[in-house]
Amino acid sequence: MRTSTRIAAVLTGLTLSLGGAALAAPTAHADIPACTSTVEMSGVTVTDAVRAACARGVVNDLAGCVNGLTAAGVAGGAANGACRQAAHEPR
Repeated sequence: MRTSTRIAAVLTGLTLSLGGAALAAPTAHADIPACTSTVEMSGVTVTDAVRAACARGVVNDLAGCVNGLTAAGVAGGAANGACRQAAHEPR
């Protein structure tokens, strides 16, 4: 097999494998507004700390999200609910 043919075959294989991986990768869905809305309904003002905690919920770091929200003054039950909403796809 000639070198140019071999290089073309390798590049084609790489393109197909990387393209397939990109198509198969799940899309990240975030619902930070639902999380912050739940926080507001609990009577706590939305701050940068609240947004950062909700962002942790988006990546399914439930414990980090709840800890961040409770540190910002959100009650445990409301924090848990807000973080669970952050992990869901927006509607």
